Amino acid sequence: MTVDVGDLVARAREGQPRAVARLISYVEDGAPIMREVTHALAAHTGHARIIGLTGSPGVGKSTTTSAIVSEYRARGKRVGVLAIDPSSPFSGGALLGDRVRMQEHATDDGVFIRSMASRGHLGGLSWATPQAIRVLDAAGFDLILVETVGVGQSEVEVAGAADTTLVLLAPGMGDGIQAAKAGILEIGDIFVVNKADRDGADSTARELRHMISLGSGPRSGTGEDRWTPPVLKSVASRGEGITEIVDAIDAHGEWLMATGELRQRRLARAAAEIDVIAVGLLRSRVGALAGLDQLAQLVVDGQLDPYAAADSLVADLTR
Repeated sequence: MTVDVGDLVARAREGQPRAVARLISYVEDGAPIMREVTHALAAHTGHARIIGLTGSPGVGKSTTTSAIVSEYRARGKRVGVLAIDPSSPFSGGALLGDRVRMQEHATDDGVFIRSMASRGHLGGLSWATPQAIRVLDAAGFDLILVETVGVGQSEVEVAGAADTTLVLLAPGMGDGIQAAKAGILEIGDIFVVNKADRDGADSTARELRHMISLGSGPRSGTGEDRWTPPVLKSVASRGEGITEIVDAIDAHGEWLMATGELRQRRLARAAAEIDVIAVGLLRSRVGALAGLDQLAQLVVDGQLDPYAAADSLVADLTR
């Protein structure tokens, strides 16, 4: 079926949710038309603020995301949400848990919610997340909230995909040392202790502030321009503390603009995206080389070492 990409992009920019959904489906499925879609979107991107939310499973990420969407809608902002759900081990699709928790926004034309399957991709995001962000950006959303599967000791990729990263914790789900082990102290711009009506919320917040004071992460800036991540408390299920969270997000956005850090983060993000695409293209070319199987046999038979075999492949690619 022939697709008029220009018309589809135009309709997405007019706010038509079906056009936005189709564009995201193309990039998520890695369709052949993806290059044309990305090219058509390029001139319309760079305006949305990208907010990442991460934290261990069960801390209330989806509930907090929904509450933040409500607050920004009250402030007149259009919001796109990319909720990265765990993949079904059978179908490979998203489990759609986040969509269930955000039903209150289902009829709001100023909100677009898309669940994306992680499909086994490590880092807490889907491999297609950067392209999906580009679609929502070009579609004119003021903010894009990216909610991860759930941070673990290797799932901190959201920091590279977002302008501002919120890290959610909950009382009784691990202390500051566990947070340090997971690497989230280095990626968080704002920390939120959710479910603050539970016992231990104050001590969790205190531990976090102490850990942050011992040494700020590499994303915090230096000298007078340093951003010290605030530690806030909330009860997202009741909407408590959400105004303060959104105010902190906006304050961080102003800091990013004033210090030039926003452009630096976006440059790093673009460089990483180009690198991933380039490596993927090279990998596909390597796999297509006729001599790869022969080199593998030589390595298995002990006639060649893997480094020499790799050098041979690279030499073939650069001829």
